[in-house]
Amino acid sequence: MAVFQNEAPQVAAAFNGLIQSLVASPAIDQKTKQLIYIAMKASMGDAAAVKAHVPMAKAAGATKAEVVDAILMTLTVSGVRGVVTCLPEVVRQFEDE
Repeated sequence: MAVFQNEAPQVAAAFNGLIQSLVASPAIDQKTKQLIYIAMKASMGDAAAVKAHVPMAKAAGATKAEVVDAILMTLTVSGVRGVVTCLPEVVRQFEDE
């Protein structure tokens, strides 16, 4: 993200504005939004994004079981990749409490 912001600051600012507007949308609570985001990123095998969003999900009230279930939901869409690449970090983050 730092390179993105340095090389294309206007585009990065617009992207950040989009993210902020999605976060501010009131129809879905923040915990559910984080769980959806974690599931989408896990389905892509994006362990770094999942790692970054677990603390946000926890801050919004998500439990370990909810985050694990969100990742397991990706099995029927994306296969086992997201589970094996993302689940270990989720477990670690909840065990470090």
